[in-house]
Order: sequence, then C-alpha cells, then structure tokens
Amino acid sequence: MSKLVHAMVRVRDEARSVDYYGTAFGLKVAERLDFPDFTLIYLSNPEAPFELELTVNKDRSEAYNLGDGYGHLAVTVDDVEAEHARFKQAGLPATDLKTLKHGDRALATFFFATDPDGYKIEVIQRGGRFA
Repeated sequence: MSKLVHAMVRVRDEARSVDYYGTAFGLKVAERLDFPDFTLIYLSNPEAPFELELTVNKDRSEAYNLGDGYGHLAVTVDDVEAEHARFKQAGLPATDLKTLKHGDRALATFFFATDPDGYKIEVIQRGGRFA
C-alpha cells in the first residue's frame, strides 16, 4: 500500500516562501538540501507526517506558469473563522469564507489562501470528512 509523503511546488524566492508558509500554516523547515542548480526545502509541522517540498531553481527569474491543471493544496484547522481573521489581520491573501453544500448537507466551510507564487491553498474547518 502506498503512503503520500509530500507535495512539491516550485517557488522563486526561498525566504519569502518559507516566511509565508511559516506565518500562514505554522510550517517549519524540516530539512534544506542545497544543490548546484536548485535547492529543496522540506516544510512540516508536528500534527502530520506529510510535508510540503519547495523547489527553488537557481536560474529562474520569471514567475512560473501554473497552467490550468494545478488545483490546490488543502489543510484543515480547528477554527476556520479564527484562521480567516488571522490571515486578514496578517495581510495574507484570503478569499471570503464559504460553505459547500450537497443538497441540505454542509460538506465543508473553507476559504482559499494564495502563496507568494500564486499557489492556492484551501483552508477547511476540521470535522466530518475532513477530521
């Protein structure tokens, strides 16, 4: 059986991205591996073994084209309203809170954050399917 261990996104500015993910989601550098042409930074927190890998290609100066295939990463939080307020107070980009329903059943209350490179991160109220 397979086990998901990380997701990778390409970023242009290591410090800006590490700061964003630390401020937004409490992720800290678990390991940083420097190579001649690129750097890999693995971010994690104690709540989950899954990591976010940031790849910094050293010769890259222009923004990455995210294309139309990338959707989003998703994280769960204990209090999505408090997190939404914290994002707004910190000046971090965040959409309005929304609740997705299927018929009369509420599936998720969430908002989307956007990192410095344009990647979307769904922030979901923990519970139900997203416990």
